[in-house]
Amino acid sequence: MAICPKCNKPVLPFLMVFLVSSFSTFLTWLTLSYSETGFMEQIAASLLIFFGVGGTLLHYVFACMKRHCRHDLKGEDARHPDHSHLDFSRG
Repeated sequence: MAICPKCNKPVLPFLMVFLVSSFSTFLTWLTLSYSETGFMEQIAASLLIFFGVGGTLLHYVFACMKRHCRHDLKGEDARHPDHSHLDFSRG
């Protein structure tokens, strides 16, 4: 997914993706530890959860960044987008 370089700067969304996927992986690891599964199954399931949740959230973050990017607009349009279709003064 191509997003502009200015939108790729924030670290917080990517940190949140890492924290949420790490927490879900930890819960998976604990659940499988109590269910007496094998060690290799624990590792495989935990990696699957980490990459599955992380990949899904990264896709969501990139889609939101691309949707809300206004760096391609120049000058006045970037600061004041056209909201004429939201005119509620008409009866």
